[in-house]
Amino acid sequence: MVAGDSAIKLSKLTKRFGDFVAVDNLDLEIAEGEFFSMLGPSGSGKTTVLRMIAGFELPSSGTVQLGADDVTDKAPFDRDVNTVFQDYALFPHMTVLENVAYGLRVRGVGKKEREQQALAALETVQLAHLGSRKPNELSGGQRQRVALARAIVVKPKVLLLDEPLGALDLKLREQMQIELKALQRELGITFIFVTHDQEEALTLSDRVAVFNNGRIEQLGTPEELYDRPVSEFVARFVGTSNVFSADEAKAILGIDSKASVRPEKLRITAATGSAPSDLRIPRAIECTVEESVYLGVAVRIHTKTKAGQRISVLEHDSQQRWQRGESVKVWFEEQDLVRID
Repeated sequence: MVAGDSAIKLSKLTKRFGDFVAVDNLDLEIAEGEFFSMLGPSGSGKTTVLRMIAGFELPSSGTVQLGADDVTDKAPFDRDVNTVFQDYALFPHMTVLENVAYGLRVRGVGKKEREQQALAALETVQLAHLGSRKPNELSGGQRQRVALARAIVVKPKVLLLDEPLGALDLKLREQMQIELKALQRELGITFIFVTHDQEEALTLSDRVAVFNNGRIEQLGTPEELYDRPVSEFVARFVGTSNVFSADEAKAILGIDSKASVRPEKLRITAATGSAPSDLRIPRAIECTVEESVYLGVAVRIHTKTKAGQRISVLEHDSQQRWQRGESVKVWFEEQDLVRID
């Protein structure tokens, strides 16, 4: 990251609630125009960090910098950020257009100008034709887009999104993910997105910070987090992974450290079968099939080694249907094993 290009800089940021440390001495820099996600389970500290950036919580120690300005002690309305929440927080007695224009009204923008800007924001989220409706006349996805329009109409430097898609059903959520990424690309505003959904974070983000116990466990691109997790926590939390303890890795894989391997990196054949031809240096683990689950686009095969270690294999375009109790070989290449802490 080039010096001076930071939208947000957090330095030694700590937040305590009594004896509980919610955020622990955090350093983080987020670039201008970046779609940045904070990912982690409940209680990991991600939402507390977002609230300190927004000004809804004050740090116990450390600083929050917005661009070149230290905003650590400033009120939320004195920070050039805006927040979109999961529950939308729209005013039920106002029309959609009035909801979107509300922030401009508070800033003293004249009626004609604020209505023009609000309409332009609604056009950005493809809802200009619904400006005269009330929020209760809209679907959940439409209300979420109104909340986005209300947040972007004031042109904040940073847009904070606190699990904004959490209340939507799966299909609508997937649609909104596409729209959200396209909107961020069009506006060029820095988006900071909080979620516990790892697929959502990987889909949307330029970079992701994986939070655990108030600290960042790993920070990187979606590809880096998925392909090269640095710890057992990240390997298990981001996607699905087979994790081997140091003893299991030595006995089963022949390596001297804890390791993980993604199910789709593994191949499976009958116990008497030869190695798949596309593996350059194949190695095999003798297993027994416990279950075979058809997923539509793939088949997940749950196996167990003689020592009792469970190994999951994900096969695409497989015509083979493995039966419970069947003896098989699970194949891997050492390059697909990731050594972890």
